[in-house]
Amino acid sequence: MSAQTVSHVLVVDDDPAMRQVIADYLGDNEFRVTTVATGAQMLHTLREQTIDIVVLDLRLEGEDGMEIARTLRQDSTIPIVIVTGKKEEADRVMGLELGADDYITKPFSSRELLARVRAVLRRYRIVQELLPVRDEKRRAYRFAGWELNLRTRRLTSPKGERIELTNGEFSLLQAFCAAPGRILSRDQLLELSRLDGAEVYDRAVDVQILRLRRKIEPNPGRPEYIKTERGVGYIFNLPVDVVH
Repeated sequence: MSAQTVSHVLVVDDDPAMRQVIADYLGDNEFRVTTVATGAQMLHTLREQTIDIVVLDLRLEGEDGMEIARTLRQDSTIPIVIVTGKKEEADRVMGLELGADDYITKPFSSRELLARVRAVLRRYRIVQELLPVRDEKRRAYRFAGWELNLRTRRLTSPKGERIELTNGEFSLLQAFCAAPGRILSRDQLLELSRLDGAEVYDRAVDVQILRLRRKIEPNPGRPEYIKTERGVGYIFNLPVDVVH
């Protein structure tokens, strides 16, 4: 693998033994790894180097890991995998609400961490494929009187009503709006749906699309917006306007 294609992982953990274990294992699996012990060191590394993903332990001695995660998300769109204790459910929920992409609980196996890092990076690469020219000023998508606000993650109906979406439904609709008229395979949609650690199977996408159709289609039984391309995937069969 060439140096240009090796993903660079930044590990933030105040336990030197844990940093070494993660660095050794990810390094043996074709990742470049940098490890730091503090939030300040993390920010310095991010300024000096190109990082593809951050693995952040929320329980850093003398520091607020949640505040570090919040700062990181406010300043960049870099993928984040948070590390929490086994019983710290509130931390996991808060971390995900702050914009972390996944979490792993201690104690964890190096193999599980590797799988989660790979999965998060795969999702980001699929989004980049769908949006080859990233537009940071893009605020919303509009279609058939609907508006999907990307900053507030709100869907508003033609009647002005707010329609609640799950994270998976929002990600699916965002993917469709980013690529109107383009067939998206189930593999692409599986990654984009981001089911927050749940077991994901091919049928999971079909179920979420069924629910999404019930929320936006005039006649969900005969969908006109999200069309099925049998044996291939789905296509968003509407023109979409981008709001900047």
